[in-house]
Amino acid sequence: MAGVLSLAYLAVAARALGPRDYGVLVLVHGYVMAVGGILEFPGWHAIVRYGAQAIETGDRVRLARLLRFAGLVEGVAGAIAVAAAAFLAPFVGPHLGWPPQALAFAAPYSFAVLATVRATPAGYLQLAGRFDLLGLHNIVAPIVRLLGALAVVVLGGGLRGFLIAWLAAALAEFATLWLLGAWVASRKIGGSTLLGGVRGVAAENPGLWRFMWAANADVTFGELSTRIAPLIVGWILGPAATGLFAVAQRASVVISQPGQILGQSAYAEFARLVAAGQRGARLRQALWRSVTYAFLAVAPVLLLVALFGDHLATLLGGRAFVAAGGLMFWLALARAILLTAPPTGAALTALGRPGLSLRANLIAGLGTLALLPLLLKSLGLAGAGVQALLLALAAAALLTAFFWRESREAVASEARAR
Repeated sequence: MAGVLSLAYLAVAARALGPRDYGVLVLVHGYVMAVGGILEFPGWHAIVRYGAQAIETGDRVRLARLLRFAGLVEGVAGAIAVAAAAFLAPFVGPHLGWPPQALAFAAPYSFAVLATVRATPAGYLQLAGRFDLLGLHNIVAPIVRLLGALAVVVLGGGLRGFLIAWLAAALAEFATLWLLGAWVASRKIGGSTLLGGVRGVAAENPGLWRFMWAANADVTFGELSTRIAPLIVGWILGPAATGLFAVAQRASVVISQPGQILGQSAYAEFARLVAAGQRGARLRQALWRSVTYAFLAVAPVLLLVALFGDHLATLLGGRAFVAAGGLMFWLALARAILLTAPPTGAALTALGRPGLSLRANLIAGLGTLALLPLLLKSLGLAGAGVQALLLALAAAALLTAFFWRESREAVASEARAR
């Protein structure tokens, strides 16, 4: 539903603004999300891993202390990200082709960073098995964007109106998940237990800081390329090209959502398997099923994009966006290949090796991102599709190889035991 809603608000915004102004909207939002993605410090991996241990022993006080600690760290990092985004906007914006009205609204729009500051409640809801609430939360931002976009069109708010609508969606995304997490935690843990300090949290969760740093770096570099790519396109080719790229990318994002959701939800199950000593064949089987289900979910969408890419681009943005059709297929194909990444990265993290997932994302992401400016200058906008495909192939190959190696010894041990 989130994917369908995102296509709906994209169609409204793209048709109302045209390639250039829609590109500016994407660049402003993309810049803020990139800053947030680099500076954020999500702790949901740690909450699921160490929180499962606390639940296993029935230690609600330890779990509450862990939640307070993760929330505090994430909140401080989020505040720094908001301040950094506001401070850097006047220097970065002119290079990205922002008009005066976008530059004037850049400082307040920096609060959209808060949309990324919600890993603590997300991790707890996974731990509590409330995937129903996580699923409902996924549609909050798209609904607010769609309603906001329709209101802007009716009232004639222009680019500034769409920026306000996008900001409102980001704040709603932030507030809703924290409220849901607090509601479930107060019922399961106890409202009074949730209050208090964080002293002793590192001692009762050995390796917490190291694990959080590694998992956070993995998330940051895993998403860095997709967040930075539109900014590089805007820097080199301008806002209009970014608008075309954004339409093609948004259509392909629908393909990536099953992988993202499965990667997050499967992590809790992978962690349970590893805790039970099932580090070999059972873990491989669970990963294989996750990836297979993700592929089956997106196969019809990929076929649709392959056959009717130009028509889809025109349907979404109007005739001015028809040039996005060819790029759409290559981005969609890359997203389909990358469906292996979230579940495989989650499996490596469950095995206690988030550094390997980080290494794969670092090599694939930064290695191919460095090629993007050259590809854009030589191939034009098509270069973005080539870079996305190279990134997907490299990341999928490295993650699969690392996981296979890490689970090989356990598989061999299980075979000997039989």
